Amino acid sequence: MIKVAIVGTTSWGTTLGIVLARQEVDVHLLARSEDEAASLESDRENVRFVPGAVFPDKLSITADPQTAMSAADVVMFVVPSRSLRDNVRRFGRHIDSSSTIVIATKGLELATGMRMSQVLADELPIVNGAGICALSGPNLATEIVAGKLSSTVVASPNVEAATKVQAMFNSDVFRVYTNDDIVGVELCGALKNIIALGAGICDGLGVGDNAKAAFMTRGLAEIMRLGVAAGATPPTFAGLAGMGDLIATCSSTLSRNHHVGEELAKGKAVADIRATMDNVTEGVDTTPAALELAARLGVEMPLAQGLHDVMFGGVSVPDAIADLMGRDPKSE
Repeated sequence: MIKVAIVGTTSWGTTLGIVLARQEVDVHLLARSEDEAASLESDRENVRFVPGAVFPDKLSITADPQTAMSAADVVMFVVPSRSLRDNVRRFGRHIDSSSTIVIATKGLELATGMRMSQVLADELPIVNGAGICALSGPNLATEIVAGKLSSTVVASPNVEAATKVQAMFNSDVFRVYTNDDIVGVELCGALKNIIALGAGICDGLGVGDNAKAAFMTRGLAEIMRLGVAAGATPPTFAGLAGMGDLIATCSSTLSRNHHVGEELAKGKAVADIRATMDNVTEGVDTTPAALELAARLGVEMPLAQGLHDVMFGGVSVPDAIADLMGRDPKSE
């Protein structure tokens, strides 16, 4: 029987654990403390992040990393990007060298601009980097845990590892594809959150569907430029991890990044918005990290820069829009 350890009792980590356990996979969800583990085990649901989704019998909770990770076929990290490195340092010594590692966090490390799989490889020299997979796609946790039809992508240069994870997750309601372009899949998942912030601003201002469609389209072109410069292949950005995730995150009221954009449109400060939210909004931290990466690679990102100016530079939303609309016309 397959054993999976999941680091992260986030809404997405819990959802992935439930999905696997429903398919009779032996899942160990690693809690941050004994108190959290006891609470989750007693309630048999994650009341804070995934209320109403009862844990299947195959899902167990523990605060002991050795219990969770010993002899695990797959170890998944589903924690915020800003805490991934600390979590890997804390638990890495418990991971078997034969385990396949899956990262399901969509973000870039703020201090380094590294993709999440790069952070894992950096901190886990015992694990062959080619055995690391990234899971990404149009994956709104609330819909997936409710059993609504969804698809995702598992990316890895190691086809065997990706196929193993694909087989583990694939079901009649959750269709899983593989992709060998882990650079592109990860950057799609991280960078689309930036564009979702802007899409939320469009909806918050009520500027109309034409404006929002234009923003999303130019946003996709912008993140593809950065992705290709970083080593991704262009078709990935037209797939589930790219266009698919962009559409879902920019359109759904379930999207946290979209919500932040709506609140920015009201003139609220990003720090105040985040203080009212339980869940992490990766797009906020990814924006400066992406701009730093873009500067290193010589890629222009005017939309990301405009959003950065609003969130961190004291520029008003109307002024940022005026600056973007006032740019010199050019060929598409």
